[in-house]
Amino acid sequence: MSRSVMPWFAAFSVGLASMLCVNTARAHAPQPSEASALSVLPVAMSVGASGLMVVGTAAFSVVAIQATAEGVVWVLERASDGARTSVRWAASSAGVASVAVGTTLMVTAVSAGWVVSTAGEVIALVPNALGRALLHHEEVQR
Repeated sequence: MSRSVMPWFAAFSVGLASMLCVNTARAHAPQPSEASALSVLPVAMSVGASGLMVVGTAAFSVVAIQATAEGVVWVLERASDGARTSVRWAASSAGVASVAVGTTLMVTAVSAGWVVSTAGEVIALVPNALGRALLHHEEVQR
């Protein structure tokens, strides 16, 4: 290195090293306030609603059923806290026809997606990414 660059390089190195070594002391860890955290919750719920609605097993009530040109839309309400979601079914879904408003559905999360059942009878498998990959590559046997 040339002599004119050496002082600048040394000052830069010392400054960089001091910035990396500085640790500020705080009385409390930097956390958002409770109100701030709660204000973000609806955004997080709307973005990941399908994944957050069922963790394990959940009971849902069918609140409304609407026929559309493509099939059927159910509005489901979770029994534990009243959270609502909608599910669209294709017109070719056979198990969908046996469900009426007021029916209680059990939704169970499994590794390949979600199993929807009522009165102990499985009416649908809603596949996640793994389930779609398995269904795509495997012929379904009846």
